[in-house]
Amino acid sequence: MATDTQGPTVSDVIAPPVAFFKPPSKSLPRPRNLDDVTKGLRAIFDEDNINVDEVKEYLSSYRAKVDDWKESAVFDTHRYTRNLIDEGNGKYNLILVCWGEGHGSAIHDHSDSHCFMKIMDGSLTETKYSWPSEKKKRPMNVTDVTAYEKDHVAYINDSIGLHRVENRSHTNKAVSLHLYSPPFNMCQSFDERSGHKVKCNVTFHTKYGEKVCYRKQQ
Repeated sequence: MATDTQGPTVSDVIAPPVAFFKPPSKSLPRPRNLDDVTKGLRAIFDEDNINVDEVKEYLSSYRAKVDDWKESAVFDTHRYTRNLIDEGNGKYNLILVCWGEGHGSAIHDHSDSHCFMKIMDGSLTETKYSWPSEKKKRPMNVTDVTAYEKDHVAYINDSIGLHRVENRSHTNKAVSLHLYSPPFNMCQSFDERSGHKVKCNVTFHTKYGEKVCYRKQQ
């Protein structure tokens, strides 16, 4: 990373409530459905020290089925939606993200959290970027582009870089399951042309199937 780039100070080990450095625990049964996934994740996160590979392997072992997530899925014509399905005893948020045709996120960071993304249906493309320079305005640097298909699992944290996620299909929707630990309610988004950043509130379209209404500030 360039010396004039101001990235995060976090490493792969982060502060409580969860630190990701312990050896993997005893293997859990392979989850049969999304309810099993939720219970298994709570068991994994029952301790304060968590292994990144264990979480990735557990999510990978689950074979997603439409019947598992269709009741929690809410699509919007204009943008992707974030639908909270579990708060993980305050240690993580588990979110079902529904992407319409051509929908994509802004380039963003993860507020020093760990981010796991499992593809539940369709396909998504992740573009990774290095942190932009604080001193110079210039186009952001792409470090990797990966297309993920159903049941693939991706992982990122701020020490790896920034990313954008897109459903590049204009004929098919996509659904993904995201785990963020620790949970966060604000992040930074970045302009690809200049690296300029702004703070953004992280909101939910639904929580546990109920529509969330945010009051506008007067």
